[in-house]
Amino acid sequence: MRIILTISLLVLSTILLAQEDSSLLLESAESQKELNELYLNQETSILEIDDFKKFKGLEFYPIDSKYIVRARFIRTPNEKPFLMPTSTSRLPEYVKYGEAHFNLDGKELILSLYQNIDLAKDSEYAEYLFLPFTDLTSGNGSYGGGRYLDLQIPKGDSLIIDFNKAYNPYCAYNSKYSCPIPPEEKDILVSIKAGVKDYNKS
Repeated sequence: MRIILTISLLVLSTILLAQEDSSLLLESAESQKELNELYLNQETSILEIDDFKKFKGLEFYPIDSKYIVRARFIRTPNEKPFLMPTSTSRLPEYVKYGEAHFNLDGKELILSLYQNIDLAKDSEYAEYLFLPFTDLTSGNGSYGGGRYLDLQIPKGDSLIIDFNKAYNPYCAYNSKYSCPIPPEEKDILVSIKAGVKDYNKS
Protein backbone atom coordinates (compact mmCIF):
# COMPACT_ATOMS: atom_id res chain seq x y z
CA MET A 1 0.00 0.00 0.00
CA ARG A 2 2.81 2.40 0.92
CA ILE A 3 4.59 1.62 -2.36
CA ILE A 4 1.43 2.38 -4.36
CA LEU A 5 0.94 5.63 -2.42
CA THR A 6 4.56 6.66 -3.01
CA ILE A 7 4.30 5.95 -6.74
CA SER A 8 1.03 7.89 -6.93
CA LEU A 9 2.63 10.90 -5.24
CA LEU A 10 5.61 10.78 -7.59
CA VAL A 11 3.32 10.63 -10.62
CA LEU A 12 1.23 13.53 -9.30
CA SER A 13 4.37 15.55 -8.60
CA THR A 14 5.65 14.89 -12.13
CA ILE A 15 2.33 15.97 -13.64
CA LEU A 16 2.25 19.18 -11.59
CA LEU A 17 5.83 20.03 -12.56
CA ALA A 18 5.05 19.42 -16.23
CA GLN A 19 2.01 21.69 -15.97
CA GLU A 20 4.10 24.40 -14.31
CA ASP A 21 6.77 24.13 -17.02
CA SER A 22 4.13 24.35 -19.74
CA SER A 23 2.60 27.43 -18.13
CA LEU A 24 5.99 29.14 -17.80
CA LEU A 25 6.85 28.40 -21.43
CA LEU A 26 3.55 29.96 -22.53
CA GLU A 27 4.46 33.04 -20.48
CA SER A 28 7.84 33.15 -22.23
CA ALA A 29 6.20 33.06 -25.66
CA GLU A 30 3.65 35.72 -24.72
CA SER A 31 6.38 37.99 -23.34
CA GLN A 32 8.37 37.74 -26.58
CA LYS A 33 5.27 38.36 -28.65
CA GLU A 34 4.41 41.50 -26.68
CA LEU A 35 7.98 42.82 -26.92
CA ASN A 36 8.03 42.26 -30.67
CA GLU A 37 4.72 44.04 -31.11
CA LEU A 38 6.07 47.07 -29.26
CA TYR A 39 9.03 47.32 -31.63
CA LEU A 40 7.02 46.67 -34.79
CA ASN A 41 4.50 49.40 -33.97
CA GLN A 42 5.88 52.78 -35.02
CA GLU A 43 3.78 54.50 -32.34
CA THR A 44 5.37 52.52 -29.50
CA SER A 45 8.75 51.55 -30.98
CA ILE A 46 12.00 53.24 -29.95
CA LEU A 47 13.48 52.51 -33.38
CA GLU A 48 14.21 55.42 -35.67
CA ILE A 49 11.88 55.91 -38.63
CA ASP A 50 14.53 54.93 -41.18
CA ASP A 51 15.05 51.60 -39.39
CA PHE A 52 11.56 50.45 -40.35
CA LYS A 53 12.61 50.18 -44.00
CA LYS A 54 14.42 46.92 -43.15
CA PHE A 55 13.16 45.95 -39.70
CA LYS A 56 10.95 42.85 -39.80
CA GLY A 57 10.92 42.04 -36.09
CA LEU A 58 13.20 41.08 -33.24
CA GLU A 59 15.26 37.91 -33.38
CA PHE A 60 15.03 35.51 -30.44
CA TYR A 61 16.80 32.36 -29.40
CA PRO A 62 14.42 29.36 -29.37
CA ILE A 63 12.39 29.24 -26.16
CA ASP A 64 13.93 26.63 -23.88
CA SER A 65 12.81 25.45 -20.43
CA LYS A 66 16.48 24.95 -19.54
CA TYR A 67 16.76 28.71 -19.16
CA ILE A 68 13.88 29.00 -16.72
CA VAL A 69 15.65 28.55 -13.39
CA ARG A 70 14.48 28.56 -9.80
CA ALA A 71 17.00 30.62 -7.86
CA ARG A 72 17.64 30.96 -4.15
CA PHE A 73 17.01 34.58 -3.18
CA ILE A 74 19.27 36.16 -0.58
CA ARG A 75 18.35 39.63 0.66
CA THR A 76 21.27 42.05 1.17
CA PRO A 77 19.70 44.74 3.37
CA ASN A 78 22.81 46.71 4.34
CA GLU A 79 23.89 47.83 0.87
CA LYS A 80 24.59 51.52 0.25
CA PRO A 81 22.86 53.29 -2.68
CA PHE A 82 25.15 54.23 -5.54
CA LEU A 83 25.04 56.15 -8.80
CA MET A 84 25.02 53.68 -11.67
CA PRO A 85 26.90 54.78 -14.81
CA THR A 86 24.94 54.88 -18.04
CA SER A 87 25.66 55.20 -21.74
CA THR A 88 25.13 58.97 -21.32
CA SER A 89 25.88 61.46 -18.53
CA ARG A 90 22.75 60.41 -16.62
CA LEU A 91 23.47 58.82 -13.22
CA PRO A 92 20.40 57.08 -11.76
CA GLU A 93 20.56 55.99 -8.13
CA TYR A 94 20.30 52.27 -7.41
CA VAL A 95 20.83 49.98 -4.47
CA LYS A 96 21.74 46.31 -4.53
CA TYR A 97 18.62 44.62 -3.15
CA GLY A 98 19.68 40.99 -3.11
CA GLU A 99 21.30 38.08 -4.90
CA ALA A 100 19.98 35.20 -6.98
CA HIS A 101 21.90 31.93 -6.53
CA PHE A 102 21.24 29.19 -9.08
CA ASN A 103 22.76 26.33 -11.05
CA LEU A 104 23.06 26.25 -14.82
CA ASP A 105 25.16 23.94 -16.98
CA GLY A 106 26.59 22.42 -13.82
CA LYS A 107 27.87 25.76 -12.54
CA GLU A 108 26.84 27.59 -9.39
CA LEU A 109 26.05 31.15 -10.44
CA ILE A 110 25.19 34.38 -8.65
CA LEU A 111 23.52 37.47 -10.09
CA SER A 112 22.84 40.71 -8.27
CA LEU A 113 19.38 42.29 -8.21
CA TYR A 114 19.04 46.06 -8.05
CA GLN A 115 16.31 48.48 -7.05
CA ASN A 116 16.00 51.93 -8.59
CA ILE A 117 15.66 54.40 -5.71
CA ASP A 118 13.34 56.81 -7.55
CA LEU A 119 11.15 54.08 -9.03
CA ALA A 120 10.77 52.46 -5.60
CA LYS A 121 8.94 55.63 -4.43
CA ASP A 122 6.23 54.99 -7.04
CA SER A 123 3.66 52.47 -5.80
CA GLU A 124 3.39 51.00 -9.30
CA TYR A 125 7.08 50.07 -9.29
CA ALA A 126 7.72 49.55 -5.57
CA GLU A 127 8.15 45.78 -6.05
CA TYR A 128 10.26 46.10 -9.22
CA LEU A 129 13.78 44.64 -9.37
CA PHE A 130 16.31 45.17 -12.13
CA LEU A 131 18.48 42.21 -13.20
CA PRO A 132 21.17 43.01 -15.77
CA PHE A 133 23.60 40.37 -16.98
CA THR A 134 26.26 39.52 -19.52
CA ASP A 135 27.18 35.98 -20.50
CA LEU A 136 29.30 34.14 -23.07
CA THR A 137 26.90 35.08 -25.88
CA SER A 138 27.41 38.82 -25.20
CA GLY A 139 28.98 40.23 -28.34
CA ASN A 140 28.67 36.81 -29.95
CA GLY A 141 25.01 36.39 -30.72
CA SER A 142 23.49 38.71 -28.15
CA TYR A 143 24.09 42.40 -27.47
CA GLY A 144 27.65 43.04 -26.28
CA GLY A 145 26.58 45.39 -23.52
CA GLY A 146 24.45 42.72 -21.88
CA ARG A 147 20.74 42.21 -21.47
CA TYR A 148 18.11 42.96 -18.84
CA LEU A 149 15.35 41.18 -16.97
CA ASP A 150 12.51 42.68 -14.94
CA LEU A 151 11.57 40.84 -11.75
CA GLN A 152 9.35 41.32 -8.73
CA ILE A 153 10.50 41.20 -5.11
CA PRO A 154 9.80 37.60 -4.07
CA LYS A 155 7.60 36.78 -1.09
CA GLY A 156 9.94 34.05 0.13
CA ASP A 157 13.50 32.89 -0.35
CA SER A 158 13.22 31.75 -3.97
CA LEU A 159 12.35 33.27 -7.32
CA ILE A 160 12.01 32.14 -10.90
CA ILE A 161 14.35 33.68 -13.48
CA ASP A 162 13.18 33.23 -17.06
CA PHE A 163 16.03 34.11 -19.40
CA ASN A 164 13.67 33.60 -22.35
CA LYS A 165 12.30 37.02 -21.36
CA ALA A 166 15.72 38.72 -21.54
CA TYR A 167 15.66 41.93 -23.57
CA ASN A 168 18.19 44.43 -24.88
CA PRO A 169 18.67 47.91 -23.44
CA TYR A 170 17.16 50.66 -25.56
CA CYS A 171 20.58 52.00 -26.54
CA ALA A 172 21.19 48.75 -28.45
CA TYR A 173 18.64 50.09 -30.96
CA ASN A 174 18.88 53.85 -30.63
CA SER A 175 21.88 55.85 -29.35
CA LYS A 176 19.57 58.63 -28.14
CA TYR A 177 18.63 56.51 -25.12
CA SER A 178 20.48 56.31 -21.82
CA CYS A 179 21.09 52.77 -20.55
CA PRO A 180 22.46 51.64 -17.17
CA ILE A 181 25.93 50.03 -17.18
CA PRO A 182 25.89 47.87 -14.02
CA PRO A 183 28.93 46.70 -12.03
CA GLU A 184 31.06 43.81 -13.30
CA GLU A 185 29.36 41.35 -10.93
CA LYS A 186 26.66 40.98 -13.58
CA ASP A 187 28.98 38.70 -15.62
CA ILE A 188 28.27 34.95 -15.73
CA LEU A 189 30.54 32.51 -17.54
CA VAL A 190 27.92 30.39 -19.30
CA SER A 191 26.10 30.82 -22.60
CA ILE A 192 22.54 32.04 -22.12
CA LYS A 193 21.08 31.11 -25.51
CA ALA A 194 17.68 32.49 -24.59
CA GLY A 195 15.84 35.76 -24.99
CA VAL A 196 16.40 38.41 -27.62
CA LYS A 197 19.44 38.32 -29.88
CA ASP A 198 21.66 41.19 -30.96
CA TYR A 199 20.12 43.86 -33.18
CA ASN A 200 21.63 44.37 -36.59
CA LYS A 201 20.48 47.41 -38.55
CA SER A 202 21.92 46.18 -41.84
